[in-house]
Amino acid sequence: MSFLLNIRRFHRNNVATIRSSPLAEVSGALGDLGTLLPLMITLAVNGSISLSTTLVFSGFFNIITGVVFGIPLPVQPMKAIAAAAIASHTSERETMAAGSVTAVLVLALSLTGLLRLVTRIIPIPVIKGIQFGAALSLVLSAGSSLLQTLRPIREQPLDNRIWALAAFLLLLLTQRRTRFPFALLMVAAGVVIALVRIAVSHEMSMPRLHVWNPYLVLPEWSPDAIGMGIAQLPLTTLNSVIAVSALASDLLPNLPSPSVTSVGISVAAMNLCGCWFGAMPVCHGSGGLAAQYRFGARSGASVMLLGLFKVVLGVVFGESLLDLLRTFPRSLLGIMVLAAGLELARVGQSLNHGAPDLWEESVEGGSGGKRPRSISDEERSQRWNVMLITTAGILAFKNDAVGFVAGMMCHYAYLVIEWAERRWRGERHGSPERTPLLL
Repeated sequence: MSFLLNIRRFHRNNVATIRSSPLAEVSGALGDLGTLLPLMITLAVNGSISLSTTLVFSGFFNIITGVVFGIPLPVQPMKAIAAAAIASHTSERETMAAGSVTAVLVLALSLTGLLRLVTRIIPIPVIKGIQFGAALSLVLSAGSSLLQTLRPIREQPLDNRIWALAAFLLLLLTQRRTRFPFALLMVAAGVVIALVRIAVSHEMSMPRLHVWNPYLVLPEWSPDAIGMGIAQLPLTTLNSVIAVSALASDLLPNLPSPSVTSVGISVAAMNLCGCWFGAMPVCHGSGGLAAQYRFGARSGASVMLLGLFKVVLGVVFGESLLDLLRTFPRSLLGIMVLAAGLELARVGQSLNHGAPDLWEESVEGGSGGKRPRSISDEERSQRWNVMLITTAGILAFKNDAVGFVAGMMCHYAYLVIEWAERRWRGERHGSPERTPLLL
């Protein structure tokens, strides 16, 4: 019953938001393209996924996500699987198998309640560190993968650092207007530039009618595919399930936040459906949520619009979109990814002010409300160190699991030291009391 009530509430909010701020919702829907496009294009060019099927299925998942969760929850590539598939030119069947392995493992963790149990055990500073690490990873990838590879203006007049600088200046000038349709302007400009580049090229072709022709794919569960799926599991559980659930409550406190169980089941369902048709392995992610929020999205209507657009593109144009997507300016994509990373990094601000574990039940006046708990400077410093060590592990090893373990070790090290100090002080102050009794 509560599920249906939430859907009705989300529907009312979706309709009200799209009516009041249509441009901001559309702009926010496009905020995660900086992460989606490079990986999806490369995988499609390598033959590891079907572009048309990926557009159709991910678009359908976008629509369902907007209806069920009511927030701009993204549908984005599984990055560890995508990176491994790109590096080794994995076949389509093996890529599908890798996604299904991760899906089965996440589904098992969700249905058994282990995800919920793990969430209760993980301290908030570690979760914030995972989010902060994902944020800085986005910033670094924007520079290393997109912006640093730009060619000089004489070699590529329509995609160079001048375009990136112009986009960055526009981002700075509009940063106080959070609902400004920055992403919409970037995508519109990028499409125009891409069409111009195709028009003057003799090797690429314009998008044309290419009706979607779905086909079945039998996943190949080879040792490499199973290894890719297992390697994706820490990133999915930590960043795409636990961190995204916490981030949703931070960014959109007025809406019911998705539970880790529901997000985990959603990730599993998407991949167990798409893996039989050549769709790219996908998940939800805190970086994508921060990106869509940064560029104006405040409801599920934004991702529903994006989903409808992707379904139409996949059904009507399909694989003919490859050249258009391949020539989309990396200068504009880089700035969009940079902005998304900076937005996600802001979650660190609430670590010692307003974090969920800093609220306690209020007994004043007989009210059952909550009030912020005051913490000492030493505790603030410890929480900050735990978050930074978690982030450092993620960045240094490019692995969320390493950062998670490092953060947990730091957290429990502080607890052990505190316990030892209390015990030592207790023994020290206890001995003078026992001495007079013996005399």
